[in-house]
Amino acid sequence: MVPPVMILLFTDFGLAGPYVGQMKAVLAAQAPGVPAIDLMHDAPAFRPGPAGLLLAALLAAAPGPSVWLCVVDPGVGTARRPLVVHCAGHWLVGPDNGLFAPALRADAGWRAWEIGWRPPRLSASFHGRDVFAPVAARLAGGAEPTHPAIAGTPADADSLVRPAADPARVIYLDAFGNAMTGLPVADLAPEAALAVGGRPLPRAETFGAVPDGTAFWYRNSLDLAEIAVNRGSAAATLGLDIGTPVAIIKG
Repeated sequence: MVPPVMILLFTDFGLAGPYVGQMKAVLAAQAPGVPAIDLMHDAPAFRPGPAGLLLAALLAAAPGPSVWLCVVDPGVGTARRPLVVHCAGHWLVGPDNGLFAPALRADAGWRAWEIGWRPPRLSASFHGRDVFAPVAARLAGGAEPTHPAIAGTPADADSLVRPAADPARVIYLDAFGNAMTGLPVADLAPEAALAVGGRPLPRAETFGAVPDGTAFWYRNSLDLAEIAVNRGSAAATLGLDIGTPVAIIKG
């Protein structure tokens, strides 16, 4: 296997506290010289569904091959399985809870393995540090999923948690209050208008194309429809949150 060029961290941990640092310490010790990039640590907390739609969009825009250490894992410590997935030319490591489902739907050639390896000391609440980070480090070093240090056994499509995902919802709110939806713009007509809470939102190409305080939607850098208010917060102005439904009212 050609070693991946970097490890990308995608979690809902936030940057406060020791959790991200502990995972990165494991990566530094076990994959020295491989860059570990904090892609994002404010994925939708406890919500593998919207987090998975966001992950799939980020994956489509990323250079590779890379290892993605993905931890949005409200079921940590339960019977949910730890996985390695090869998808879109990348390696994904994380829980079998639907987080990877949108990415799998976009790549018919994906493969998955259940991680069989366990460390001598395994906490019930931090598999990001104890299982996923060591496995990500080994993949970054060129190990195959079936290597004894990963002990992956093939997982077929019917065995994975793959819930239906509704892209017509808000999946992420950034620090400016912009609201990313799961809707690929390629699936929308050029003249499409969106609506939230019954309020229609016209399309604009840039923030500066509308007056200050105007709500609109645009094609963001991940090619998803995003709702914004020029020089304002769409979340505050329109009362948006993760999971808010978005209607396509034209096109």
